[in-house]
Amino acid sequence: MSAYLNGQFLPLAEAKIPALDRGFVFGDGVYELVPVYSNKPFRLDDHLRRLQGSLDGIRLANPHGIDVWRDLILRLIELQDFADQSIYIQVTRGVAPRDHAFPKGVPPTVFMFAQPLLTATPEQKAAGVCAVTAVDNRWLRCNIKAISLLANILLRQQAVDADCAETVMLRDGFLTEGAASNIFAVKDGVLLAPPPSNLMLTGITYDVVLELAAAHGIPHEVRAIGEAEVRAADELWMSSSTKEIMAIVKLDGVPVGAGVPGPIARRMDALYQTFKQQVMRA
Repeated sequence: MSAYLNGQFLPLAEAKIPALDRGFVFGDGVYELVPVYSNKPFRLDDHLRRLQGSLDGIRLANPHGIDVWRDLILRLIELQDFADQSIYIQVTRGVAPRDHAFPKGVPPTVFMFAQPLLTATPEQKAAGVCAVTAVDNRWLRCNIKAISLLANILLRQQAVDADCAETVMLRDGFLTEGAASNIFAVKDGVLLAPPPSNLMLTGITYDVVLELAAAHGIPHEVRAIGEAEVRAADELWMSSSTKEIMAIVKLDGVPVGAGVPGPIARRMDALYQTFKQQVMRA
């Protein structure tokens, strides 16, 4: 697999950074993930705008304009020998002596690599997954895609320890998101989505789900969702570029609805697959 590091394309195994890079020492940086279908990046400008927002959030100047980013990413895509990709982009505050204060005159470190985009199989979607809940104890700027993901890792591990796929996070009695996904609920035929805020990171798949709901007449509301509503939901889903639309059929050991993927989840997944073929791969 090919990678990009500070102006050079090279094999991923040869990409090296100094030990004093602030991304390594402090987790002082941001990242972005761009899904690629049939060698075509999906909504690249939206991802680059989100990257800009993350950079603004940590007060780090963007090292490239949007046209340069686009050229670099397209070149990286061309260098891979697989068509469906996940492009990882990371920008850190660069290499400097260890000190909490921002260093002056230090160029940022820019790193990118591609890996195969592996999505859930039809069999996995038909079965659904289990999840656990946990208190969302992360910091208050979750809308920044910061590379310091230790809190998410610890929360996700709770699901792994329970042989489940995801941890559904609750803060002050309300749903925020999953440790590595967005979460939707369905009650009485209405799709419910928590509203974007500083307490969650809305994914591009989150946006697509709401767009498809609006385009195909699926009743939906974007509003705060209480813990009681989560536990009483007829359906729960997790969404991401790799999971796409994945039904959660058991939460904390208790069946969600009928304990199988519900009708709206199945309809949304069908709409999403059509959208992927007609738009993402177009």
